[in-house]
Amino acid sequence: MEALISFEKTQEEIKSGRIDCVGIVKHYLNNIQTKASLNAFVEVYEEEALTRAALIDQKIKAGSAGKLAGMVIGIKDVLCYEGHEVNAASKILSGFESQFTATAVQRLIDEDAIIIGRLNCDEFAMGSSNENSYHGKVLNDADHERVPGGSSGGSAVAVQADLCLVSLGTDTGGSVRQPAAFCGVVGLKPTYSRISRYGLIAYASSFDTIGIFSKNIADNALVLEVMAGADEYDSTVSQKPVPSYSTLLALKKKTKVAYIKETMDSPALQPEIKVAMQEKINALRSAGHEVEEVTFPYLDYVLPTYYILTTAEASANLSRFDGVKYGYRSAQTANLESMYKKSRGEGFSEEVKRRIMVGTFVLSASYYDAYFTKAQKVRRLIKEKTEDLLSTYDFLILPTTPTTAFKFGEHSGDPVAMYLEDLYTVQASVSGIPAISIPIGHDKKGLPIGMQIMANAFKEADIYAFAAAVSNLK
Repeated sequence: MEALISFEKTQEEIKSGRIDCVGIVKHYLNNIQTKASLNAFVEVYEEEALTRAALIDQKIKAGSAGKLAGMVIGIKDVLCYEGHEVNAASKILSGFESQFTATAVQRLIDEDAIIIGRLNCDEFAMGSSNENSYHGKVLNDADHERVPGGSSGGSAVAVQADLCLVSLGTDTGGSVRQPAAFCGVVGLKPTYSRISRYGLIAYASSFDTIGIFSKNIADNALVLEVMAGADEYDSTVSQKPVPSYSTLLALKKKTKVAYIKETMDSPALQPEIKVAMQEKINALRSAGHEVEEVTFPYLDYVLPTYYILTTAEASANLSRFDGVKYGYRSAQTANLESMYKKSRGEGFSEEVKRRIMVGTFVLSASYYDAYFTKAQKVRRLIKEKTEDLLSTYDFLILPTTPTTAFKFGEHSGDPVAMYLEDLYTVQASVSGIPAISIPIGHDKKGLPIGMQIMANAFKEADIYAFAAAVSNLK
């Protein structure tokens, strides 16, 4: 079977009788086995997926199938699925089986999507390269010596390598958009609160957002349409009605677009990415859109603000993993205190321990006002300035990443260099607004380049329509 490039094409094939859901699942299972060396999947639900596919085939024949019948989806290893193991790619949660299903996952299942397995990621979604996983690193299918991005590297590679049609990731500071750019696929971070976080293992609760990887805009829009909306299990989720995103993909007017000067002039920006961005800017102007350069004076403060606040929240959230109630417990313990220390010391990786310690430091009594309180104030300034720009312009565009995918080990010994990979993605996360990464070309080594589009809160429909228009520009 040829690669299934879209859900629309999949549905056409099913309606014609050329394929069925069982055949589709077998296609992906074969690909997963053939490309097992990529290490994208932590666990594959082979028998369950085939059984469910057979059931959905019957529903299709009876005319009672849901709107996602025939769509095969992989889920990041931070999303709970009842009766299935979930461990956030961490030793501390090894062997833990979820007792319930995340709302986002359940809504996909309710519309007859087929969950084919759970996907590798950086431990507790902390990382920009997928080198921090207890399950080992994920390889970028474009170049096996290079990272797929993180933390949702497995999710990006699964779509890139045709191991499933769509996948779910999470985006706290760019963990959907950055790997989407590195792997040449579409990756959306919706508005914070657009999708329920119930059933998502927390990293930083005021930033965490479930995101979507796909090969095209239409599939992404359809999945968001199904997952988004109010949820009685999540008090922070938005009560706003959910538009029919999949029917709103046509751009109905010429737009006013801004690109941020500091991102384009940065010495850290790879020249080929700058050229690809400039070509899209020129194409937008030629198509009749108004494109202007703007400045964002707080760009240098966005990354420090993000890391102060997220490490503080991680310090609090990860305190629940203690070796007492579930998950890993050290065998080398003499008393209660040593059990806590050794279980956490052995169960968490170096990167996770680093972020817990930094977060504990900024929350300490002596430094709370100097760091955490100040960062909250700066977050407000960043949010207000971003919203101010978006009150004048329909969209902000910028590179998704400063470079294309880097080699394994290139930044491993320098945490600051690794954190700088999030330089262009954290603005949307700090501001809580939606952002999407779309592929716009390749560098001289054939590595994908991504462009990021940001819009005001709950403007996902506009982002999809604009992204579709930009993708079609030559």
